[in-house]
Amino acid sequence: MDEIEWRRLRADQLRERARQDAIVILPVASLEQHGQHLPVEVDSCLGEELTSRTAAKMAARGTPVVVLPAIWTGLSEHHMSFGGTITLDFPAFAALIEGVVRSVLRHGFRRIVLLNAHGGNENALRTIVDDLTPKLGAPIVQFTYWYAAAAAVARILETQGGLTHACEAETSMMLAVRPALVATDRIPHDNTNASHEPVGGVYRWRSIGSRSETGSLGNPAAATAEKGRQLFDAISDVLADKLCNEALWDLPWTSERLP
Repeated sequence: MDEIEWRRLRADQLRERARQDAIVILPVASLEQHGQHLPVEVDSCLGEELTSRTAAKMAARGTPVVVLPAIWTGLSEHHMSFGGTITLDFPAFAALIEGVVRSVLRHGFRRIVLLNAHGGNENALRTIVDDLTPKLGAPIVQFTYWYAAAAAVARILETQGGLTHACEAETSMMLAVRPALVATDRIPHDNTNASHEPVGGVYRWRSIGSRSETGSLGNPAAATAEKGRQLFDAISDVLADKLCNEALWDLPWTSERLP
């Protein structure tokens, strides 16, 4: 298979990928606390791994694709009270994303994907895409992987309806790819006693510390490496299916009607 990592390609090879109308995927993640049993790199690690697996499946189907290095920090103010977290504010985050997107477009690529691996980035990335698409004149695809593959994730998990934070899902995925970094002896201390939202359908910003004493949300005690392998395979299948679907890229995204 041809090389798919942007950083490992020469400039002339990347110019050729642009001429092939390759899809460019940018993993967007974070560097933040993940409870008492997981390292702070979880979102970056899982985002990079899923992006690589998804891109490999796309390439195997004949879809030209290039993967950028991950953006390893995002919007994580809500994790700061536990330590270990590096966060940006929204203007810095938005400027960073825009700078990368502008660079990619200037080199002739037209299909860009922001693959989000951190929940705290979700609202900001949607706002950024709403701003950049008309401003730069290019349709940009954005999604958070566990929402894009929600049904596949739910079928594999046993004690959760979906992925949360340092939970059954994230712990399983880390056991599958970085088992040495999972402090399994500390998992019982992270079997979270998180508070539930008392009122549905409304929003208030809340720190993780106000919701969980451990910094974990979910049930890491139910995690296994086998579930992690199943999650990686199932999620990357769904994402490859979506990104290889030409209807996604052919979908009209603007309709200017001038007198």
